[in-house]
Amino acid sequence: MGDAPFLSGKLLLAMPGMSDPRFERSVTALCVHDENGAVGIGISHKRAGVRLRSLLKQLELDPGEAPDAPIHHGGPVEPGRGFVLHSDDWGGEDTLQVTGEGGKLWAMTGTIDVLRAIAEGRGPARWLVALGYAGWGPGQLDDEMTRHGWFASEGTAAILFDTPTDERWAAAFKLEGIDPRLLASETGAA
Repeated sequence: MGDAPFLSGKLLLAMPGMSDPRFERSVTALCVHDENGAVGIGISHKRAGVRLRSLLKQLELDPGEAPDAPIHHGGPVEPGRGFVLHSDDWGGEDTLQVTGEGGKLWAMTGTIDVLRAIAEGRGPARWLVALGYAGWGPGQLDDEMTRHGWFASEGTAAILFDTPTDERWAAAFKLEGIDPRLLASETGAA
């Protein structure tokens, strides 16, 4: 069996019928995937009762020019830790550039400097904020990809920044030429 490709820069889409209900219709933007494991940020579900301006106030930052954007549920790991996925026109010392086959796709920053920049009106042109992340240990995601559950689609800035949150799952499948309404929720054994 050959080495599975690493999936950094892809969008992980939960297949219908996935056994874990936390990932129902979920889209996870994979920021890192290598021999040490994988880190992704969920971009398909909003956190109830949390908006950007109130989050900035909790962090003792003046919300300034920041719009009152929704906060996404980034994943079950460290649910109080914030991450910003953003366009590559802004970068801090801890910004990770996420690239795919077509070059730079988006960037991820997990430090408060990006939130301060957004509040001051000097942040990235396009961004979304999430709390928490999805993480996989060495080989864990590769193993999960061999079983029913996840589909890896092309990562695009249009899905992250231009598509409404609740439409991202279906839109990512459609970009791959797949009608999500026709997907079976279970697989058979051949």
